[in-house]
Amino acid sequence: MFDGMNDILIILMVTGCIGFVFLTMRYQINKGFMEEIHKRHEQFELTFLTEEIKDKMFQMTNKHFTGYAESSELYKRELNKRVKLKKALKGCSSGSLEDKSYIIHLISDLLKEHYVGPDETDYVMYFSRPGFLTVKDKFDILLYSYEKEFGSQGLSRLIEDEGWDRLKPSEGEELPIYHVTKEDVEEAYYRYSPPLSYEDKILIIGQRIYENYKGYGVVDKIRDMDIDGVSGGVSGISDVEMMDRSDAVKHFKHYPKNFESVWIFYKGKSIHLEFLSFGSEKELRRVCQGIYRYNKAGQLSEDVGYKVNEMKDGSRVVVVRPPFSESWAFFVRKFHIKKIELDELIQDDQGPIAIGLLTYLMKGARITAVTGAQGSGKTTLLMAMIRHIYPTLTLRVQEMAFELNLRKLYPKRNILTFKETDGVSGQEGLDLQKKTDGTVNILGEIATDEISVLMLQMAQVASLFTLFTHHGKTVSDLILSLRNSLLKCNVFRDERIAEEQVVKVLDFDIHLKKDYDGKRYIERITEIVPIVSETEFSKTYQNTDGDKLEAFMDTMVQYFEKRTKQKTYQERVILRHTDMGYVPDQPITRDKVDSMLEFMTESDRREFILFLERVWGSEYAYLYQFS
Repeated sequence: MFDGMNDILIILMVTGCIGFVFLTMRYQINKGFMEEIHKRHEQFELTFLTEEIKDKMFQMTNKHFTGYAESSELYKRELNKRVKLKKALKGCSSGSLEDKSYIIHLISDLLKEHYVGPDETDYVMYFSRPGFLTVKDKFDILLYSYEKEFGSQGLSRLIEDEGWDRLKPSEGEELPIYHVTKEDVEEAYYRYSPPLSYEDKILIIGQRIYENYKGYGVVDKIRDMDIDGVSGGVSGISDVEMMDRSDAVKHFKHYPKNFESVWIFYKGKSIHLEFLSFGSEKELRRVCQGIYRYNKAGQLSEDVGYKVNEMKDGSRVVVVRPPFSESWAFFVRKFHIKKIELDELIQDDQGPIAIGLLTYLMKGARITAVTGAQGSGKTTLLMAMIRHIYPTLTLRVQEMAFELNLRKLYPKRNILTFKETDGVSGQEGLDLQKKTDGTVNILGEIATDEISVLMLQMAQVASLFTLFTHHGKTVSDLILSLRNSLLKCNVFRDERIAEEQVVKVLDFDIHLKKDYDGKRYIERITEIVPIVSETEFSKTYQNTDGDKLEAFMDTMVQYFEKRTKQKTYQERVILRHTDMGYVPDQPITRDKVDSMLEFMTESDRREFILFLERVWGSEYAYLYQFS
């Protein structure tokens, strides 16, 4: 028994000695590594390298070519390099991916040539020692590796692979939310463990330097990815809210700050990247002041508390600042400039019915509203629908900022887009459109009363048909909003008459919805049918005293009927979304169908008639007279 105990004690002692030696050696190795790091720390600090790169760039853009004859080939070559560099430095911070790539590769070349050799990359970022990497370092390495393999889809693939777009519980929240934590990034990094070459490491370091030099801080690379958008400064407590309030400082001491707020918009879901931070209010302000500057957007100031602009790649950017908003913040919406087909957007059961109906609404020249909440996919669906407008028709587009980019999608079509500027209002732009031979008018978004009124006027007299987006939740909300715009702008004084004008203009409402899981779909397609008084067309009167009295009485009946009727229109839901997919409901009215057929080609007429009969049955048998 004692022999057994002695054996166990000996084993424990030997194990303890080996463990002690191992830990001592590990400590000494780490100690030596850290001592070496600290010895050379300043030289390889990112802040130091950033200042060095700035100085190098300044020298390269301002140097004098002494010793070169102005007519020599070498002088011209050097001059062209300087011009190209100046152009790229100006364009890279405006959303130009080409200029940005040029600058980052130039920074990387300067690093390799003057500052960081193959054995020195760990002095900048601890690539070979993951335990010393920050969560930002690990995310940058992950994103770089995914981008290297999948291009601009890199972040999307990373999100899908790691399930970062799933609802998860969060401390302080009763319900689950979309968020990515420090632990999520670290798990993904250790699971993926991407191998990196010296060239890879230099490019990652170059990107980090660029972010603080000409880029948009921690969101710089994220903004380039094919996601729906990115925003910053939209959560947390700002310094302004804490100012001069000792009680607030004490109470909110452990709350996240507004500069620790980075959110992305991905497939209709707002995902909080909790692990990312701008580091300071000053850095968030720097990003806000630079991100909207493309194409001389004007000055953001206390008096002008917001700016809406587009970037060079077609993204829309909105920036706000105090005192207009409670803190500095920005919102970037990405509009992917690629041909989007309806079947890519509509994939539920019976999707071909919805696709066919949208197609024929365009070919039938129907005045159509695309409604829904922000992020429900209105602009994307509108871009896909435009493909089915006959290419012989000329398109005129009015937007607050260039978002649709239709000429890039359909370069051979007659399309011209206008936008509001400080000198040209939306109303002036729409007035001008009447003089530009436009057949179809498209409004990116109806956001003001003036635009609402002009849309209604143009839909009546200035174009074949009109398409627009609106934030109305229901058909009733849409009509009331447009009616109220007519009243506010003093076009009409009577509510009922104003509503009748709106109802006569609108044909269909396509309402989009986004559910709690971020899925976007068409909730319903509704036909708007004006309710016409029968007395308007009931009789033909003779020119006698009796008939005059009868006509007067009929007119009075019609007047009081209009004043007392509950509604001026009927909502006919043509198609609705259910658990079984898209389900046809009420058939399109004969008047609308007949009108649509008039604008279609012969082949499309026949196909449309077959489509109607297949979906709604023999209701449309009378239409064979058109085929």
